[in-house]
Parts: sequence; C-alpha cells; structure tokens
Amino acid sequence: MRILITNDDGITAPGLAVLNEVALEIAGPQGEVWTVAPHSEQSGVGHCISYTKPVLVHEHGLNNYSIEGTPADCILAGLYDLMPKTPDLILSGINKGNNSAENTLYSGTIGAAIEGALAGIPAIALSQFYGPENTNLKDTFESSRANGAAAINACLKNGFKRAQDYALFYNINFPPVPAAKVLGMKSVSQGYRGDGAFNAQARKSPNGRKFLFMQGQSQQVPTQAGTDAAANLAGFISITPMRADLTAHDQLANLAKVLG
Repeated sequence: MRILITNDDGITAPGLAVLNEVALEIAGPQGEVWTVAPHSEQSGVGHCISYTKPVLVHEHGLNNYSIEGTPADCILAGLYDLMPKTPDLILSGINKGNNSAENTLYSGTIGAAIEGALAGIPAIALSQFYGPENTNLKDTFESSRANGAAAINACLKNGFKRAQDYALFYNINFPPVPAAKVLGMKSVSQGYRGDGAFNAQARKSPNGRKFLFMQGQSQQVPTQAGTDAAANLAGFISITPMRADLTAHDQLANLAKVLG
C-alpha cells in the first residue's frame, strides 16, 4: 500500500513520527510511506488552501517533504507534484489534542482529510485527546501508538462509500488515558460541547497596545451519549464517518414550502 501522511502540527511534531510508525505497519514491507507536512504549525486553519500565494517546498530526505502552507496544501502538493503515483490512503495526524465535537470544524488535521476525500482518495484523520491521566506520561501518544493500526484497519474494512457524490472520510480520536486503559472502539457521531467553542481575551502590552488571544473552552466536558467526546472521556476510541456535504438535509423540504 502507498500511503501519504501529513498533519497540522508541523513536520517536526512528535505525533507525525508516531503516525509514520503506524503507517509503515499498515503499508506493509512492500509498501511506501510519503510525508508531506506543513513546515511550521498550522493548527486551527481548517480546510484553508493558499489560493492567493505560492508555497515553498522543502525536501528532508527520501519521500519526506515539508510545505510552507496549510495541511490541505500538503495534500495538493503530494497528489499533484511530489508523488509519482497516486496514494492508496491518506492519513492526517496524529494531532496533539482532540478533534472531537466542534473542534472538528477548526482542525487543519481534518482539513487535510477533507482535501483527500475531495480528490477521491480514502482519507482518515487521527487525533490524541489529552487529560489528567495522560498529559504527564512519558509517551503522551501511548494510546494512539498502541491502537492506531487497529483503528485504521477498522475504517479500511468499513470502506469509503460515496453518497450524493461526496466521498466518505473518517475522524478518529484516541482517549485521554494510558494504552492499558483503552476500553475499545466505538462508532459515534460528532458531538457538541455547547455554544461558544472559542472566545477572544483582550490583553495589553507594556506600551499599551491591545492584543487578543483566542481561547477555547474546557476539553473535559462530555458531549451527549453516542457522540465522540463522550466516548473519548469514557476511555473509548471514537470513530466518526464523515462527508464534506454541509447541507442541512432536514431543512430542505421545509425551506421549499417557505419558498412556495
């Protein structure tokens, strides 16, 4: 299997090294793993592409590149320039921090998976949840390192069926516990922690200039039963099948009535 890996934490991020290990296991002895990752951290950029400016490419060794751009740029670079053959699978992560619930909408990790899916390539995003039980571990990616291949294989077994043209991709989140405490995997929907996922906090510099710091709410808040963050905080790996279609299908018929 030929696999393209990327992330949004940057080319030197430890989670990318863990993902490379997992990808090598999935690819097999005859497979290939290509890395095309952002040259610097791109957390929170979502599905942004550098549409108005070119991006610089850095080569770090065999099949190993960084791009001065976003995670979605990395997918485009890999597919249309750097890789001589189309990958069989795109893996994005392993993100340092969860991409459960509303975090999904901001995530560059997810953005790369979306770009892969839009290009017709099977794509999976992977993220490591953090909490009191794993933040101070020697290996904070312990649960994702131990269970990454099994979670990816579960997605591969389920497949990437299209619906109304949009390809399927997967969002995997590993729970904030040591590997020995992971209870299994659950198929769940995207959760919701509540209105106001982020806010802006004002601070003044010594010279009186005002700066705004964007801050998120507590990540230890469980979502409704049967959704991602609730499963993660209960010790389970969450796997959420997703598509890039943002249509509120439940509202189409009612809107048609309103429009007459």
